[in-house]
Amino acid sequence: MSGSASHRPVRRRTFVLGTAAAAATATAVGTAVPAAAAAFGYTDDGSNYVVDTGASLVFKVSKTTGDLTSLVYRGTEYQGYGGMNSHIESGLGSSTVTIAQSGSTILISVTHGTLKHYYAARSGENNVYLWTNKADTSVSATRYIVRVKKGLFLNDEPDSYTYTTSTIEASDVFAKSDGQTRSKHFSKRRVMDYDYLGWTAGGVGLWIVRSNHEKASGGPFYRSLLRHQSADGGGLYEILYYGQNQTEEQRFGLQGPYVIAFTDGGAPSSSLFPGTLTTPWADSLGIAGYVGASGRGRVAGVGITGRNTAYPYTVGLANSAAQYWGSARSSDGYFSIAGVLPGTYTLTVHKSELAVYSTQVTVSAGGTTTLNSIAIPSSNDPDNASAIWRINDWTGTPSGFKNADLMTYAHPSDVRAAAWTGNVVIGSGSETSAFPCYLWKDVNSGLLVYFKLTAAQAAAAHTLRIGVTTAYANGRPQVVVNDAWTSAIPSPPTQPGTRSLTNGSYRGNNHTFTYSVPASAWLTDTGQYNVLKINVVSGSGSASYLSAGTSIDAIDLLA
Repeated sequence: MSGSASHRPVRRRTFVLGTAAAAATATAVGTAVPAAAAAFGYTDDGSNYVVDTGASLVFKVSKTTGDLTSLVYRGTEYQGYGGMNSHIESGLGSSTVTIAQSGSTILISVTHGTLKHYYAARSGENNVYLWTNKADTSVSATRYIVRVKKGLFLNDEPDSYTYTTSTIEASDVFAKSDGQTRSKHFSKRRVMDYDYLGWTAGGVGLWIVRSNHEKASGGPFYRSLLRHQSADGGGLYEILYYGQNQTEEQRFGLQGPYVIAFTDGGAPSSSLFPGTLTTPWADSLGIAGYVGASGRGRVAGVGITGRNTAYPYTVGLANSAAQYWGSARSSDGYFSIAGVLPGTYTLTVHKSELAVYSTQVTVSAGGTTTLNSIAIPSSNDPDNASAIWRINDWTGTPSGFKNADLMTYAHPSDVRAAAWTGNVVIGSGSETSAFPCYLWKDVNSGLLVYFKLTAAQAAAAHTLRIGVTTAYANGRPQVVVNDAWTSAIPSPPTQPGTRSLTNGSYRGNNHTFTYSVPASAWLTDTGQYNVLKINVVSGSGSASYLSAGTSIDAIDLLA
C-alpha cells in the first residue's frame, strides 16, 4: 500500500489553519469516498500493527515503540522525514504495544512507564483518533508530532522555514533574503482561535483536529507552535504542554481525542471539532482515565452585565486538574460550557484577555450548574477609572500598539516592523499607534511621552499606571517625570521564564504597575509639555531583542 509522490508533477499547494466558521463553508467532509476494495481490519507484519480503515487510509504502528510508522492514503505514503516517525515528544522508545478490535473499532494501546497512548480507527473513516494519558513528569512535555514527507505540501507562511537557512535567533528563527522572518513558533493563533490545522494539495487534505485541551495548560489565549515546514518535510502538532511561555503548571491525566484526518482536499468535518465530537463508541474500550459524556457536567450563565460591548468576553474554568472555556454571547453575555469533569473550578470572566471577574463554581456529573446574571463591578475594569489621559484600552493585550499584530507571526527584526523607537505626544490622535507594543532595555528604553496639564491637575499628585501582559528576563518599567522625579525600581511580577516577545507570544501574566507621582514633579507652566520617560530595567537578559523586555497593555494618568 505504500507509495511515493516523488514523480508527481508540482502543483500549487496551500495551507489552512481552521475555524468552525471556515469549516461551515467547506464543501468536503472529514471522510473521503471509501475505496471499494478496502476491508476494515488489522494485520501484523512482524514489526508493526497494520490497520486498514476500510476507506482510503492504511496506517502502521510500531509494535516496539508505539510510533506511527506509516500513513498511506490513496496509495501515497505521507508519514516521515529524516528517518523519523510520528510520535509523542521525540519518540518514547521501548514500549508495550497491544491491539484489539471491538466491532467497528480497532484500538492500539501503547504503554511507556507511566504514560499511556492510544490510536483508534473506525470502520469506513479516513481518521486516526489519538489519546494521551500523561501521569507525571517522566516525559518532559506533552506533544504529538505528525511528520510528513517533503514535497507533498509546501507553504511560505510564518510557521515555515522551507525557503531560508539564515538563522537569526537560537536555531529556530530564520530570515529570508527579503528581510521577512519565519519560525515554527509563529503560529498567529491562540488555542481558542482554531479547531484544525494542516495542509491541502492536489485533492488531498491532511489535518490535525485538536482536542478540547482540558488537560493542557495556559488557557484559551495560549499560543504555541502548531506546524512547520522545512527542507526535510513538514510537521503537524498537538501541543498539550510544551514548557515554553507557560503561565500554569502542567496538568496530568487523559487528553483527547485529537484526530489525524485525511480528506479530498476540503476541511475536516465539523463533527470532529472540540466541543462537537462525541465518542460513545469509545466508552467501553478500557482507555485509562476515559470519562464519557454521562460522567461530565455543564456550567451555564444567564448573562453578564457591566460589559464593554466593544470587546468580546470569554469565560474560563480552571483548576489543577482541568481547564475549559466558552464565549459569552455579545447581546447579553449568556454562556454555556459543556463536557466539564466534576470538580470545583475558578470561573474567570475576561474582557478580551483581561480578567475582570472571578468566582468559584462546582460541577457534578450529569448536572448543569446554572449561574444567575454575573455583574462585573465597575472598579474591576481599569478603563472605567477617570483618567487625564490614556494610551490604549485595557484589554490584557498589546493590540492597537505599533507592531502588535505583526508580532504574533514575526520576529521584532522583521523588515515589515515599523521603527521600534519614536516618542508619543498626548493629544496628537496617534498616541496608541505610535507607541511600540514592546519595550526592551537595549532597543527602545527611554521612550518619551509628552503631555500638558491644567493648573488644577498640576497642583495635585496623580497615579500613573502601566499595564503589561508579559516580560522577558524580568524587564519592567521604571519612570522618570520631567527629570525631577524618578520612581523606585518595581519588583518583577511572576512571568514565564522562556522566550516570548521574539517567538510570537505576548501572553504571560497581566500585571499593573502603579506609580504615585507627587505634585512637585509636574511643570507649573500649563503651556509646556510634561515629559514622562519610561525605562526598562533588569539585571538579566542578553542583548538586543533578547535583552530584558516587556509587552504593554495600556498606560494612563489618573485624574
